[in-house]
Formats: sequence, structure tokens, C-alpha cells
Amino acid sequence: MDPKNPFYLLAPLVQKWVYKQRWSDLRDIQKAAIPVVLQQKSDVIISASTAAGKTEAAFLPACSAIANQRTGIGILYISPLKALINDQYRRLESLCDLLQLPLTPWHGDIAQSIKRKCKVKPAGILLITPESLEALMVRESGWLALLADSLQYIIIDEYHAFLGSERGCQLQSLMHRLEHLRQKDGFIPRIALSATLGDMEQVRRSLRPPYAQIRNELIQSNKNHGRVRLQIRGYYEPSRIEKNNKENKNNNITPPGDKEIAHELYTLLRGDSHLIFANSRGRTERFAALLADICKKNIVPNEFFPHHGSLSKELRTELERRLQKEHLPTTAICTMTLELGIDIGKVNSVAQVTAPHSVASLRQRLGRSGRRDNTAVLRMFILEKEVEKNSHMSDLLRLQLLQSIAIIRLLLKKWYEPANITQLHLSTLVHQILSVIAQWGGVRVEQLWHLFCVTGSFYQVSIDCFKRLLRQMGKEKLLFQLNDGQLVLGENGERLTGHYSFYAVFNTPEEYRIEYKGKTLGSFPIEYPVVVDQNIIFGGKRWRVSQVDSEKKVIRVSKAKGGQPPLFSGVGIYIHDKVRKEMFEIYSNGEYQIVKGDSRIDYLDSKAKKLFQEGRDFFKNAGLDKSPFFAHGDTIYILPWLGDKIVNTLATMLVGQGFRVTNSSGILEIQGTSINEICSVFNRILTSPQQTPEKLARCVPEKKTEKFDQFLSEQLLCETYAAKAFDIDGAYQWMRQVLA
Repeated sequence: MDPKNPFYLLAPLVQKWVYKQRWSDLRDIQKAAIPVVLQQKSDVIISASTAAGKTEAAFLPACSAIANQRTGIGILYISPLKALINDQYRRLESLCDLLQLPLTPWHGDIAQSIKRKCKVKPAGILLITPESLEALMVRESGWLALLADSLQYIIIDEYHAFLGSERGCQLQSLMHRLEHLRQKDGFIPRIALSATLGDMEQVRRSLRPPYAQIRNELIQSNKNHGRVRLQIRGYYEPSRIEKNNKENKNNNITPPGDKEIAHELYTLLRGDSHLIFANSRGRTERFAALLADICKKNIVPNEFFPHHGSLSKELRTELERRLQKEHLPTTAICTMTLELGIDIGKVNSVAQVTAPHSVASLRQRLGRSGRRDNTAVLRMFILEKEVEKNSHMSDLLRLQLLQSIAIIRLLLKKWYEPANITQLHLSTLVHQILSVIAQWGGVRVEQLWHLFCVTGSFYQVSIDCFKRLLRQMGKEKLLFQLNDGQLVLGENGERLTGHYSFYAVFNTPEEYRIEYKGKTLGSFPIEYPVVVDQNIIFGGKRWRVSQVDSEKKVIRVSKAKGGQPPLFSGVGIYIHDKVRKEMFEIYSNGEYQIVKGDSRIDYLDSKAKKLFQEGRDFFKNAGLDKSPFFAHGDTIYILPWLGDKIVNTLATMLVGQGFRVTNSSGILEIQGTSINEICSVFNRILTSPQQTPEKLARCVPEKKTEKFDQFLSEQLLCETYAAKAFDIDGAYQWMRQVLA
């Protein structure tokens, strides 16, 4: 026995469980976490790659601490997914059986009998989602107060999935409210687990509000988690796609490039287990259908199945179980649903169809591969349009390929996007105010202010903004004030809090119907600023926004002039400044290869190399290494090479100055103007009083992107939207550099 080995600090039965697993030794993060977690003097952040043992790093010492606690919940485990709770239940079951600790999963699919048993005799570990915890806060606050007194740890899994989001803000508020319920002194240590975290100092600051004087410890794995084998494969898509009769009849055109990629996927992946990430539900279904058709044509069993949020729970669970069993070759074509840490067994490789949106997301996806032999395999399949006379700038620059290369290089440099933690989250604050009033029946204004904004997670909200928010909630009949000063639920507040849908704060992006001359073209998610007179790309065509009808959820459009729309529009998750700057550096230097020691690693196939050279040649010939402007006839392209927040800000400013702007893939396209005229406008903007983000947000007719935004006044909506969508300082700084 080595007295210095942290293993011997674990409870004897926990040690016995480790021996039963036949592990030769604990992982580095597991050893490092044991003494820190057992001391219970600080919060802990455990960061390591997928399958590096983060779950055990938290639970082995935490279970040791509560091994002799027979009454009261000792550990509260919070997960972003019900499926992950079910998976962790399976992983922890044998350890808890040995320790005789009850292990209770708690979410919407769990039987009431299991929940009642936990309520009658709470003990051991409770596995729960934020939404179920919110429901307990409102309905069972007395029972939850008892739970808070017995708690020794809160463990948050996949912490990065919460950062910077409305749901993450809700989670922070819930943890703070839970500690507020405790009758005894002291904090509840928080243990955050994540495979992908960007700015670690930012993460440490985000675990609690700034006022909290509680230390946190960062534990990161020191090991190099194996090799990465990667390749980018390039494909050409014809600019003009010929329709056959059948596709004409069904108005369902499958791009030839997708067909070619599907055949490559079939050849490379059939016979083993893999994940294919297709970035959207539409592409996921398209590739699942194409691959199933190829299997049928070749008279072989189908091994390719879709996995996304719109599918039923039964279909998703069936596919997850098939992957876990590992006895049948299985490839899941998925969106973001399999990014998080659900155990899906051995996956030989990951395929990415179309460019990834973020480094952090690609890191999560790559972590799903190489879990057994320590070698991760990543293949990217990048489709670019063949160049023609009216090709869009993004196609000429081969931006999808360039973005893929940039994200791979940043991944290998171990840089990941930091979360946006400067948002106001007023939608979530409305929700939390209603939740607290429903919990207690009545609350005073000063109590709410202190709970949420002085000591809680809404510290960005000023007292003036808070007062205006309460007055607006009164106007909306969400609450009203009694003669004694207490706030109670109003008519609409009671209706909202009494409905089962209240407990979730997240909302899917609002879908707007696109109309042209009364004819519906399809639906469009409002994720980016959409302004009247702005040009948008939809259904492979260009349109000018003529009206945004917020009440009917309709965007009316007219036809817009211009060349071919780009194949890759870049709509989705906001692209970070660092990614676009890396793209600029790659083309400026002409270097995409990875330098390792004295050798250079080439990971592009022959077509991808050709695409890269085409894009780089255009970049140089257009002088984009020296100027962000490119003139083509009466069209001016502006390439700031910056993230979407700054590009959105510039686009909205220019629309406000009378220009018709198309914003696609970080490129601003303006027709009927000149570079001198645009520079003159930039100069006018810079010499006028600086625009506030709130004033700029007033130009955007539809700003309701979060669940409770409908209850905000126009001014409050502008404030919260501006903090999320715009970067005024960044836009002004870029304009100064351009004019200099």
C-alpha cells in the first residue's frame, strides 16, 4: 500500500468496486480529483476528452464521502439530457448497489412509483434534468429544502452544453436557489464535468456569480489522448442541377454531389460502426435515405439509420442500444443529438458532411471515435460548386473547405470557442421571477432583487432594468402587487406556471413562413437579424425582404437580383472571430498543412487540394489579402474576416443607411454602389455619435427569439437582443482599421 496514492483515500467499498472492474490503475484526472473532491472546500471543474474517466473522477470520491449517509440525498447529478441520465444510471448502478446507496433517475419518462419512493425515503444519489428540478422547486419546495440540507455535492455533466445559454442561466439560478433553501451554513460544492471547454478562466468565473467568494479547482488531464487520423475529401457540385422526370414530379432534387458522397460513405463505412454528422435534420434524413437505397440496391442489410430530435424516443433509443451492443455494424447519421456523452460503445470513426460550425462541436464529435484503441478517426466530406460566370464569392473562395481547415487547425492548437456570458437573459429572468412567486405564493421586490441580481446569476441586470421588467410583467398580468408590497401571480402568471410546459426555458428558433406573391415558399428559422430591405438566400434563390409580419409569423419577399446563390450559406451557430481570422491567415500564407516537428502532414485528398488552390488563387488575384473590398460590376463584396456578431452588426448598420445587403457566410454583398460610397458611409457612422446596441436593435422587426420574450417591452427586448446578436465595439474598431 502506497500511502501517497490517492486511491487509498477512497472508502473501502469504493476501492472494492474499483478492484472488481479489473482496472490496472486509476486515470490521472481520477487521482487528481480524489483529494480535492473529498475536502469539500471548493468547487471543482474536471475537463478531459470523451471516455477519459470524468464520471468516475467525480463519483468515486463523492460516493466515498456519502458512503455512510443513510438518510437524505447526498449527491445531486444534473444532466442536459434524459438519455444521458439513463446512461449514467446504468454506469453507476453496480457501484451504488455495493455501497447500498439508492440511485434514482428523475425526469418525465420515469415512473411515478420510483419518484414516490424517493420522496418518502430520500437517500443516495438523484439524477435529474434542470426542468425536473424546476418543477420540484415550484411544486415540492418543502421536500426540496430537506434535500438541500442533506446535499454534499452537485455534479453538472456536459457543463459546456449549458454555458452562455438561457438553459445554463436557468441552471445557475436553480443551484443558487437550492443553496438559498438550506437551513444550515455552508455552500454545496459544485463539480462541473466537460470534454470541451474554451477559455478555462471564463469557465471558472461562470461556475458561480462574481460575488461568491468560493474557490474553485481546475483538474485537467495531462495525458495525450492518442493520435488523430484525419482527411478532408473534396467534391464538385454542378452549378446547374438537371432534374429527372421523377424528381421533377416530386419537386425533390437530390444534388449529384450528395449522391457521390453517399456512395463514398457506403464504401468506406459499411461493415463497422460509425457516426455521420450532417449538421441539419434535412441533410440527415437525405443521407439516411440515400444510404438505405444503396444497401437495398446491393441486396445487403441496411446499416445506416437517422438520429435527430424530431424522431420518436423509441426510434432513437433503439438505435442507441444497437450501437451499444456492438454485435451488428451500425452507422448513425445524426445532428447534434449524439455529440454529448451518451455511451454508444465502440465507434470506429466520425464522418462530417459539410463544414462544422465550431471547434468545440467538432471536438465533441471527434471524441466519440477512438474510445478503445486511442486513435480517433475523422473524415470530412466537403462539397463545393463548380465555378461559373455568376458564381457567388463564397463559392469562388471555397469557404466551406476553408472553414473546415481553419477549425481543424484550431482544434489541434487546443483552442475552443468561449461562451458568451455577457447576455442579460431577460426571458429567463421573467421565468425565474414567476417560478419563485409560484414557489412561495408571494415575494417582496427587494427579495427578488437580492436573490437574482445581487447574489444570483442575473448580475448583468441593472436596478433600473429590473424595475422596468417588473412593471412590464405587471402590464402583462403576469404578476401584481398587494397593498402590503408583496408580489403575487397575476391571471396570466397563474396560467403559465400551471402548465406543464412552464418548467423549460429553452425554445426552438421561431419559424417564419416565407411568402412570395401570396405563395408559401417554406419556413425560415429566425436566428439572425432579418431587416426590411435586406437580401436573404432561401431555397437556392435570392430574395429581398419586403415585410416582416411578427403577428402572423410571415416574411414577405420579392425577387432580388444577383448571381448564383452560394451552396454553403453558413446559417446556423454563430461563427467566432477566431475561426474567420484563422481562415484569413491560411489563405494569406497559403499554408494549410499541419507542421509536426520537422514533418508536414497533408490531410487533403487530390480534389480538396485542387479546391484549396482555386480558392487561394482567387483570394490573391482579388487582392483580398490587402483589402476587405472586392468590386464585381455594380456589386461590392465586403469580407471583414470576423465573426457573425460583428458581421451582423455591420450588415444592420448598412441596411439602416439605405443599402440592400445580403449577409452570407461572413460576406456582405451590396448592389448598386461603390467602394468609395461605402467608405464614405463608414466615415459618416464613425464621426456621428456612436450608435448604441439597443438603438441598432430597433431596426430589427423580429427580436423574439427566446421563450418569454413575448412579455418584454420593446425597450427591454432591444436591450436583451442587442447583448446577444451585436458587437458594436468590434464593428466600430473594424471600420476604423479599414479607413486607416
